[in-house]
Amino acid sequence: MVKMADELTVTLPIPHLEQERILTSSAKRKIIRAGRRSGKTVGAAIMAVEAFLEGKRVLYTAPTTEQVDTFWYEVKQALAEPIVAGVFTKNETEHTIEKKNTENRIQGHTAWSADMIRGSYADLLIMDEFQLCNEDLWETVGAPMLLDNNGDAIFLYTPPSLRSVGVSKARDPRHAAKLFKQAKEDTTGRWQVFSFTSHDNPHIDRSALEELIKDMSRGAYRQEILAEDDEAQLSWMVYKAFREDTCKIERFPIPQGWPRFVGHDFGASNPAALFIAQDPATGYFYVYHEYLPGGGRSTAQHVEEFKRITAGTNVIKRVGGSHQEGEVRAAYTAHGWPVQEPKFRLVSAQVDRVVGLMELNKIFIFNDLVHYLEELMNCMWVLDNQQKPTDKIKNEQQFHVCACARYLFSDFTPETVRPGKAARVVYF
Repeated sequence: MVKMADELTVTLPIPHLEQERILTSSAKRKIIRAGRRSGKTVGAAIMAVEAFLEGKRVLYTAPTTEQVDTFWYEVKQALAEPIVAGVFTKNETEHTIEKKNTENRIQGHTAWSADMIRGSYADLLIMDEFQLCNEDLWETVGAPMLLDNNGDAIFLYTPPSLRSVGVSKARDPRHAAKLFKQAKEDTTGRWQVFSFTSHDNPHIDRSALEELIKDMSRGAYRQEILAEDDEAQLSWMVYKAFREDTCKIERFPIPQGWPRFVGHDFGASNPAALFIAQDPATGYFYVYHEYLPGGGRSTAQHVEEFKRITAGTNVIKRVGGSHQEGEVRAAYTAHGWPVQEPKFRLVSAQVDRVVGLMELNKIFIFNDLVHYLEELMNCMWVLDNQQKPTDKIKNEQQFHVCACARYLFSDFTPETVRPGKAARVVYF
């Protein structure tokens, strides 16, 4: 006979803000669209344990063993003390934790189709990575299993990208997105939708996220990190002309003799600079270094770092700041780093120059410059009432590295290079 302790501790992760919103929802059907490593599986574990402690029978499904193992680890950790005390029994093979002689159970189960969970029933059904599952997982078995107890269902998914095509069991790759849209239009209160990005998880390691971004296309980034279901049309993107397949490249040693150019975006809290080299033989530009130190540095300290980055090279031009920031440019000049005002004052005109060079595939970006690449993926036009792009950048003040680029490249005129002839470098 197991002696029951008066008090046992269940240790759950502290939910982040987006997870908390889901946990406090009373909707019977919840569908969660979230980016990779945004915390959706950990959130599912928290919901499962809380429901289990209320005496409910919980079934968690995911199409891969790896995903189930992540859920199972979180559940075991949370319930470790009462399991050791004998209050609950654990079966590692079946991935179950049960309260003896009751129907109170929590189980993690690999499943991507109806046949894999036939005969099961639950008070709470959680379907993770639902976009990879066959639709019949819910339609044929999932929904009916909840009828007897008027149970709850939770769907979690990340918008599918080309990365997921090979492992998906879905007949319609967008079935999860369609369910999300349908749920969003529900007015009964039975359904509630949630959407959050990888960036909303405060526990994610930023360096790990940057490693993911290095290898992602614009589309994959918007789907897998920002959790967007084809909502952002290409026409809404400011820098849609950038060819990732051609112009996002592996880093290589830049010859010291290539001329250098630097774009600057001023600001006490978010200063930025972008360092660019030009191949004299082709006229192509190579963006090779980004500078985002955060706040707290003086002008002299910035200049010292700029000189270190460009040591031994010939810096032809430094451009940056708005027309109103003449005093800042003067301060940099006084410290031995002369910065010119951009040729064009209008943001749209500056963007046109960058886009013109991108259309000619003349701007190459090293794939480890994740901040610049991420800004290119995010930078969108403001839409009008008819969802048509205007000439205003949405949240323009957030795109510091893109500002560096448009300030600098506004001083260059895009020119078509004729095949078979070397380009002549012309400085305007």
